[in-house]
Amino acid sequence: MAKKYAYTLPQHRVEHGVSIPVDELMIDDKAQRTLNEPRARSMANNLVPEALGTIVVSQRSDGLRYIVDGMHRWHASKLTGIAELVAEVHHGLDQQEEAILFLIKNRESSKPTPLDEYRIGLTAGLPLFVDTESALQARGLSMGSTGTNTVGAVAGVLRITDLYGPHVLERTLKVAEVAWGRTKETWDGMLLGGIGMFLGRHGDEVEDGPLAAKIGKKDPAFRWRANITALASAGGTRHSGTGSRVSTCYTLIVTEWNKGKRTENRIDA
Repeated sequence: MAKKYAYTLPQHRVEHGVSIPVDELMIDDKAQRTLNEPRARSMANNLVPEALGTIVVSQRSDGLRYIVDGMHRWHASKLTGIAELVAEVHHGLDQQEEAILFLIKNRESSKPTPLDEYRIGLTAGLPLFVDTESALQARGLSMGSTGTNTVGAVAGVLRITDLYGPHVLERTLKVAEVAWGRTKETWDGMLLGGIGMFLGRHGDEVEDGPLAAKIGKKDPAFRWRANITALASAGGTRHSGTGSRVSTCYTLIVTEWNKGKRTENRIDA
């Protein structure tokens, strides 16, 4: 049975691997997303020409070529002086059909999952992923669906390595395990993120054992998580992203660390 709201296009000729001068390409903003200039400039600053891939273009009956998909790559190419782009060229479409093609291309495209990106990053030998994997292996852990011996918080763990280095990630994993044991809840992303932030900022001032003891004595991991979620969302009165929850966890860890210490020995959040 055909889908009631399926996107359909008439049969038409498509050419692949066509090199087109950047200056000959055009944009029809009625059949295209709005250009995000900061995004395009960010792409330009980190552009790898060999990884630009193929853009999608519609060549209309008047011979003019309009970008259907790849506008930001096109703009980044203009900013960096790249003269030509390789395109998949569709012939004979009108503006409405170009808009449908845009929706089809973006509906069917999908980013790799964080775990797939991590796996592929390891295959590529990228230092961020390799260093993170080394820290995990040093603690007898691996990346995967969160379990007793696997960590699912891919983005959070990579962020610790990226900001503070693999040594801090390894310490973070150690502190979490000593505090709460090797459980699924131990490897929660916001808990690891909060510990990682604390160690990244104050690691030279604290020892892992005493820190883990204070964290573990306060509450088990699942209660830490519930408390952080409630505080970060102000009891449900405002939305809260991962960054806010990590910061809340960090603040609570600072509070626990400072308990019983003289003013001069306390850490400022």
